[in-house]
Amino acid sequence: MNLADSAKMATATLVTNRLRSLLTMLGIIIGNASVIAMVGIGQGAQRLAAEQFESLGPNVLFVIPGSRSTRRTTTNLPNTLVLEDAEAIAAQVPTVLAVAPQINGRYLITYRNRNTFTQTQGVTPEFLVVRSFDVAQGRFLTRADLERNNRVAVLGPDLARRLFDQQNPIGRQVRISNISFDVIGITEPKGSFLGTNQDDAVYIPLTTMANRIAGRTSPYGTQISFISIAARDRDSIRAAQFQITNLLRLRHQISKGKEDDFGVESQRDALQTVNTVTNGLTILLAATSAISLVVGGIGIMNIMLVSVTERTQEIGLRKAIGASEHDILTQFMIESVILAVAGGLVGTLVGASGVILIGLVSPLQTSISPIAVAVAVSVSGGIGLFFGVIPARRAAQLDPIVALRSV
Repeated sequence: MNLADSAKMATATLVTNRLRSLLTMLGIIIGNASVIAMVGIGQGAQRLAAEQFESLGPNVLFVIPGSRSTRRTTTNLPNTLVLEDAEAIAAQVPTVLAVAPQINGRYLITYRNRNTFTQTQGVTPEFLVVRSFDVAQGRFLTRADLERNNRVAVLGPDLARRLFDQQNPIGRQVRISNISFDVIGITEPKGSFLGTNQDDAVYIPLTTMANRIAGRTSPYGTQISFISIAARDRDSIRAAQFQITNLLRLRHQISKGKEDDFGVESQRDALQTVNTVTNGLTILLAATSAISLVVGGIGIMNIMLVSVTERTQEIGLRKAIGASEHDILTQFMIESVILAVAGGLVGTLVGASGVILIGLVSPLQTSISPIAVAVAVSVSGGIGLFFGVIPARRAAQLDPIVALRSV
């Protein structure tokens, strides 16, 4: 019997037992669908992270407080940066285009009978340049607002909509931590960054934030949350990192060999960190999902062993009329491979549909990885071949006389 005849007979046998074949394929289907979905979601997360880091602004560096070891072990970073550090960077680092220090906090924002806790950010006029924000209505903060500690505020579009509905907020007053502020502007929509909605925020002068809201708590100057810095161009980023690090080490009197009490990170560094995390999670989830493939292979072997027992008479009859051990072995191996490959193809369709659906209902730009599809289908076929060996050998080695007597 040639290979084509064996394949036809194997297919006919599986079609006859449709429900059993479908249940046998279930483990392979789940495994393939999970692997493809996890890889697609992981790649979508990486694209989303890349877009969000790009939205922070071109050639941006961040100076964050605390040593590297401290940042790894705690979420409450020490207050090691002051406003004078940002001013020194702006004045003394030639590769820097603009410097935007910032104080962050969450406070109660109130307008009439509406109130919400949201992000309150004390910033400087350079914030617009460094972070690539635009003003949709009104104006942004000016240097005069900082020098006079003016109580003025610029609202994100989502916050403005929630507090004022369809009213024009410009010229009205909101209360931040029970202090009145005049609304002077609304920013253009910016979107979210790593789960934080940048449109649901209020921006006030950094000096007003320090003197009236957050308070001065450092004898060394005005404490700030972090510093955003725009390098002159992409080629200047590494030079700017080096110069800023040296300047702050001198200002903070950090001796040689001692760990910095701050960090200077670029967009690229932060994106590489995020990509490393998402890659690790994707591999972990895909590997966990791949266990279903092994379980599905064991299911195939189990069902094929049962099939050998049930079809003992058929096997004995075929051997009695001239079928060789090779013919019986080939047929059962083909049945196993068909079950595995069919399960792999169905799992691929299910996984691809899941990836597309997630892309439609979430901000992730998911995609179907051809490599993941090829690997999943190939592995499922290999599993069918591997786990089909034992049942096929048992069927091929049946004694036809014993098999016929079992009728």
